[in-house]
Amino acid sequence: MAKYKLEYIWLDGYTPLANMRSKTQIKEFASFPKLADLPFWGFDGSSTKQAEGRSSDCVLRPVACFPDSTRKNGVLVMCDVMMPDGKTPHPSNTRATIPDDDGAWFGFEQEYFFFKDGAPLGFPRGGFPEPQGPYYTGVGYKNVGCIAREIVEKHIDICLDAGINLEGINAEVAKGQWEFQIFGKGSRSAADQMWVARYLLARLGETYGVDIEWECKPLRGAFNAPLDWNGSGMHANFSTTHMREKGGKEHFEKLMAAFSKHMDEHIAVYGPDNHLRLTGLHETQSIDKFTYGIADRGSSIRIPHSFVNAGYKGYLEDRRPNSAADPYLVAGRILKTILTVPTT
Repeated sequence: MAKYKLEYIWLDGYTPLANMRSKTQIKEFASFPKLADLPFWGFDGSSTKQAEGRSSDCVLRPVACFPDSTRKNGVLVMCDVMMPDGKTPHPSNTRATIPDDDGAWFGFEQEYFFFKDGAPLGFPRGGFPEPQGPYYTGVGYKNVGCIAREIVEKHIDICLDAGINLEGINAEVAKGQWEFQIFGKGSRSAADQMWVARYLLARLGETYGVDIEWECKPLRGAFNAPLDWNGSGMHANFSTTHMREKGGKEHFEKLMAAFSKHMDEHIAVYGPDNHLRLTGLHETQSIDKFTYGIADRGSSIRIPHSFVNAGYKGYLEDRRPNSAADPYLVAGRILKTILTVPTT
């Protein structure tokens, strides 16, 4: 029997953006534990805005587990929060709002900024770097620095060691801005993996004295002059079994009509302060409009050429979710809208 370090990870009750929380439990197992082997655990919800002090117990229910290569016998345990009965989802439990669909596929493109000493990594003290242009997919110290490259490379390795389906990374349009992509099959898999990947990146930044800024438009106010800087998104690529195998132009047009009808419900869960990012500039559509177009990154929904060429079958990209959005809420809202469209 070996002692394993189980790092239980969950989302707290802060709004409009939940924080990641975690704590470690030591348990003995004969080998790397399976999800079914992991016990429920409690925590003080009064310290996370999830309960009052007079009745503070909340319950952590493991929903996914991954090896943690940064710790000897380490296990990353993604959890959702339950009420004290262990059966009723807590009101803050956004994972529980996602419809079940084993045939759903999601791919999230997570943009973010590295921040150090109150400014994006690579910004000169008290000033600004050169205008945007060379930073996107850039190479070289003046474009991406050295600390950022080191962090993202380590993040790749830790995620892959964990079995997280991280599909790629790149430096983004603004100085100090990066992106990674996560893909998963099933209605919750990609979102579970995204939260763990976010956790690993934030924890890795501790070693370098660097924070991860998930806010969608951190460069505003004092940072908004003299240059206009890109915001950060979490584009959501999605498909269902019907979209991949049958599809068709008629079904696609009904889907887009449903997305237009439920535009406000989508925007409501696509991340805080999205009005600062969805301006119609920087490859975004305005927050008060819904549009779609082939290969159009200025639309709400981008239609890949491959989708049209395959007879309107495959996946679509919703470009409206921002970098701070909860992937559980995004996946849930997309599936709820798709379910309003008949498939027969």
